[in-house]
Formats: sequence, C-alpha cells, structure tokens
Amino acid sequence: QVQLVESGGGSVQAGGSLRLSCAVSGFTYYMGWFRQAPGKEREGVAARYTGGTTIYYADSVQGRFTVSQDPAKNTLYLQMNSLEPEDTAMYYCAADPRVVNRLDLLNPEEYNSWGQGTQVTVSS
Repeated sequence: QVQLVESGGGSVQAGGSLRLSCAVSGFTYYMGWFRQAPGKEREGVAARYTGGTTIYYADSVQGRFTVSQDPAKNTLYLQMNSLEPEDTAMYYCAADPRVVNRLDLLNPEEYNSWGQGTQVTVSS
C-alpha cells in the first residue's frame, strides 16, 4: 500500500518560489502532483513514471515548475518558481503501484493513492 505525505506549502507573493515535498512509502509505478482550487476540478500539474526520465507538465506550469526525485529519501519534489495568484490551490501528491502504461498521467482518475494535500497561496 502506498502512503504519501506532502509538506512545504505556504503563502508567498507573486513571483516568489516554493518547494513542495512528498514523502513516499511503498512501491509506485507512476507519480504526480495535482492541485485543486476552490470551485474547480482537480487538475494535473506534473507527473512521471517512477523509473522513467520523462516528466509531463501541464501547459500552465511548463517552464515554471520542476519535478525532481530523491530515491535515497523516497521523496518527490515540486519546485515552483514565478508563482502567480492563479497557482493558488491545494496541492496533492498522488501515486499508483499498478504496472500499467497510461495514456494521460496528468489525469487524476488514473491514481489510486493520494496524500492529504498542502495549501499554496499566492498573493498579488
């Protein structure tokens, strides 16, 4: 069973940076970061196959957000730069152990394990 614990959220002014962390326990075949703003659907931010090198980013964060992984610490990171008020949301780490190649890793319906979320607030 996969367990995920996010940390690193907070409040920042527009143009600032934050780094989110996701501590992972258990086997994962693919992992991702998602976010959900009030009144909006959960959307994919970035995702990757755990053993792969390609990282898939949403168009809205391409060039500003970067995913990295520290295998020794079993931790997934989301570095967020040039933050905008539109990035304000609850951010979730998600993963899945099923060895299945998905058409869209940014689709939250493809994931069966979720962290509790961490809030990111960007003020203008």
